[in-house]
Amino acid sequence: MRSFFILLSLLSVACGGGESTPQRKPKPVKSIVAKRVEYISRDYAALSTADDAVTLAFKLAGRVVDAPVAKGMSVKKGDLLAQLDKRDVELQVESTLSAYREAQSRLERAERLLEYNAISAQEVESLRNSLTQSLSAYRNALDMVADTRIVAPYDGVIERVYVDTYERVSSGQPIVRIVRPRSTTVGFTAPEYLLGYLAQSTTQYRVTFDAYPNVPFSAVIKSYARTSSDALGFPVSLRLIDVDTARYDISPGMTCIATVSIVENDNEAVAVPLTAIYAPVGGDDYVWVVDGNNIVEKRRVVLGELTGEDSVVIESGLKSGERVVSAGVYHLSNGEKVTLL
Repeated sequence: MRSFFILLSLLSVACGGGESTPQRKPKPVKSIVAKRVEYISRDYAALSTADDAVTLAFKLAGRVVDAPVAKGMSVKKGDLLAQLDKRDVELQVESTLSAYREAQSRLERAERLLEYNAISAQEVESLRNSLTQSLSAYRNALDMVADTRIVAPYDGVIERVYVDTYERVSSGQPIVRIVRPRSTTVGFTAPEYLLGYLAQSTTQYRVTFDAYPNVPFSAVIKSYARTSSDALGFPVSLRLIDVDTARYDISPGMTCIATVSIVENDNEAVAVPLTAIYAPVGGDDYVWVVDGNNIVEKRRVVLGELTGEDSVVIESGLKSGERVVSAGVYHLSNGEKVTLL
């Protein structure tokens, strides 16, 4: 019996030795060709702002008798926004008108007397000056009547009302703020290092609104502050160009992303997706370079700045035109053959 089992064991070994080990199939991977970086793009949180906005006030002190607007209300050019009690001003108009008519009557009598040499020419000239002063006072009083009303300077939306009806206000006190409903201006805060690039003709700008995520709008620099009152950065304003306002309703207060693209002066720098970077814990940064035989080689690289939302600049270790694995980089080994998807 023992001899029988030994014979079976030998037969099993003999039969097993004839089988060949199956070869591993090449792993399918996604890849991308590294390209030279022409622009480095940076994104900043931004907000559309009003193209035109003005805070209106009375030139006169007085009591507000009417304020027929509220926050968010649309108004047309010339609509009444606030009205002062004008009774005192109207009394002043009547008083100056009476003074003007009296001065006019005195001058007419003096000119008749001058024809008979019953009055001197100097007295007549003095009365003419008095008439001119009376007329000026009357016209100023009429202007004051107009100043008791605040009207909309253009079609817009009321952003804020600062007073209530029957409230007494002083000259120059803010009464109401009005803004245009459409906006082509975007504002964001720039870090200090960006200031040197803002005015360069090669710098490019585009804006993407949350409301229109797939529509990038071209923009140009409108203005920026060269000083900062705090440590948060420098205010920058962009102006959108070639906006189809009939199709895209952009109003003040809409959130967006401002993308600033700066020319990259390093001719050796290339860009690859972030997913192409192999960064083992505690190690350097690598990419998997694919040769002409679809064999991957782990190569150390030096990373630069992020560009856009999902790419990174490689300053050294990779050349333009070389192909790298762009997905699945943590499942490869050096010298492994792959299949390109």
